[in-house]
Amino acid sequence: MITATKIRIYPDDKQVDKLSNAFGCARWFWNNSLAETQRLYHDTGKGLGQYAMNARLPKLKQEHDWLSNVHSQVLQSVSLNLSRGFVNFFEGRAQFPNFKSKHGKQTIQYPQGVKIVDGRKLFLPKIGHVKAKVHREIIGKIKTVTISKTPSGKYFASILSENDLIQPDVSYDGEILGVDVGLTHIAITSNGSKFDNPKHINKHQKNLKRKQQKLSRKVKGSNSRNKARLKVAKVHERIANARKDHLHKISHKLVNDSQVQVIAVEDLHIKGMVKNHCLAKSISDAGWGMFTIMLKYKAEKLGKGYVEVNRFFPSSKACSCCGVIASKMPLNIRSWKCDNCSTVHNRDINASKNIALEAKRMIAAGIVGTASRGNVRRGRGRKSSVHAAANEAGSPVL
Repeated sequence: MITATKIRIYPDDKQVDKLSNAFGCARWFWNNSLAETQRLYHDTGKGLGQYAMNARLPKLKQEHDWLSNVHSQVLQSVSLNLSRGFVNFFEGRAQFPNFKSKHGKQTIQYPQGVKIVDGRKLFLPKIGHVKAKVHREIIGKIKTVTISKTPSGKYFASILSENDLIQPDVSYDGEILGVDVGLTHIAITSNGSKFDNPKHINKHQKNLKRKQQKLSRKVKGSNSRNKARLKVAKVHERIANARKDHLHKISHKLVNDSQVQVIAVEDLHIKGMVKNHCLAKSISDAGWGMFTIMLKYKAEKLGKGYVEVNRFFPSSKACSCCGVIASKMPLNIRSWKCDNCSTVHNRDINASKNIALEAKRMIAAGIVGTASRGNVRRGRGRKSSVHAAANEAGSPVL
């Protein structure tokens, strides 16, 4: 089993300078390789692969001496990540690689050579022993370590390790829990549970607005502007941490329910939904995408099933009792009565029940079993763990 552990590191002033140099060199090599790949592709129709990018390094180091101050494998990791970025783009899993900026989050990657010393320090090649807060034991062999610097000036190390534990087989036999996401309630389950949305941005809106106004009045390049920028970054970081903490608690409670074996959610097109300017801010603050990612990896870690229902499945408009689909269901309608069976439904709970029923039909049709071996494209830049709609008479999506 491969696990990732993120720890906080505290470099001293000299180590901060070395890390800053490493971030800059890795960023420069990424941008240089990306520009050369685009130029070559425009001229010949073929780009640079990983080995071709690495072959350029000796000549670049002769032209730019400062590239030799960085560990060679840090730059080789840049070639690996950039080549993977192109592969993901051409296979429809991601967008075209962008040029990196010196502003914002900075990262470098060590494929080997990193060690944990006495449980209190992290040894980085050409950086030295960096003070670290190892809050949990790192079990197994360290594969790669990614060092990152946040906009607020904090340093972290994400340690990817491989241990001898066996990944449990995913089982789809058992009770299915349908989960519908919303704005008033972040999650609504098919058993009637509701989890409130704290709306983290609204809580910090006044403080954030005041600090952003002060930042806008500072002169670019001045020390006072940099101090104001750090204050704004810390507010954003506080909001993000609160959001992650809340979503971790909800996902942990749902996945660790002993009576639930399968988690079913809806495959939402969040990128398209945020184009609605009236709801974009609220949708982004809710963190639906992050929430589904947490549900997926936590369920797989415990050997439980995870199913994504087709986004075009009418979960809100269909009656969970008789299956009849209503003609219209505006967002302002929170409860409705079925014209066929006269059942009164809560909109969100009914949607989560329909998601659970559709997941059950997909499992019965064998769709989820085949999906566990890989994903299938559904349009450029988008993939889903659901391969197709259930091809049976009981599926209201047909």
